[in-house]
Amino acid sequence: MLAEPLLTHGNGKSPSELRQMFGQNLRTLAADYPSVSKLCRDLGINRTQFNRYLSGESFPRPDVLYRICEFFGTDARILLEPLAKIEPDHGILNHPFLADYVGSGMTDIPHDVFPDGFYQFSRRSFIESDLIITGLIYVFRQDDHCFIRAYEAKGAMKEQGLPTDSETREFRGVVLPQEDGVAAVLSHRRTMATSFNYLSRVASFQNHYWIGYATRTVRETVTGRRAARLVYEHLGKDIGAALKAARTVGFRTPDEIPAYHRKLLQLGRPFA
Repeated sequence: MLAEPLLTHGNGKSPSELRQMFGQNLRTLAADYPSVSKLCRDLGINRTQFNRYLSGESFPRPDVLYRICEFFGTDARILLEPLAKIEPDHGILNHPFLADYVGSGMTDIPHDVFPDGFYQFSRRSFIESDLIITGLIYVFRQDDHCFIRAYEAKGAMKEQGLPTDSETREFRGVVLPQEDGVAAVLSHRRTMATSFNYLSRVASFQNHYWIGYATRTVRETVTGRRAARLVYEHLGKDIGAALKAARTVGFRTPDEIPAYHRKLLQLGRPFA
């Protein structure tokens, strides 16, 4: 039998070394699992073939490698490096430099603190001092983070001479825990203009209102407000309620918004 060619791959390792590295890492990952048989069933991999991976006799196909990485929450570097050297992808808020500071490094917010679903919001317009801007947002969880996705009202975009296509109107953000509420950092696609929302739950019979404020990142010399009170009303996942709210988004006079929104916004009192 011919000796294995002296061919090297990533990190200068030969195929044999890569197989051994993968096998070693896979043994470490599998060690915390109660049963190799159950692990194979959960992965959908033949037990005999899995043993060949463990012993360093063979590589998995790309689709099988992807399945293994997804299952254990790692990546294809397990072919090249010992697990101890593979740094997890922290994400900027969970980066070790910030983890104990900005939002305590957390973006996983309990549902009872800020639940998923549609929210109708109201705030005094930043640019039209006598009008209220209303909108609809969607809050959802993904990968242990809490996100916001929404679209600016077409009418509000037209008023500012801005495009009204969906890509331009869309904005997204991440929700962060605060000591007495939540905060959200929001932005449009490929822009450095950002807004900040702070919200604290209002004690009410239905317990589905939040009050706080919104700020925008503009110079002091720019006309219009830079901060205003903000109300969120949780509509849940009721599509009917969301569609009804969607028909009212945009600029509104104070008497056109829900009475309780008007009360919480304290329109007769300057924002401090």
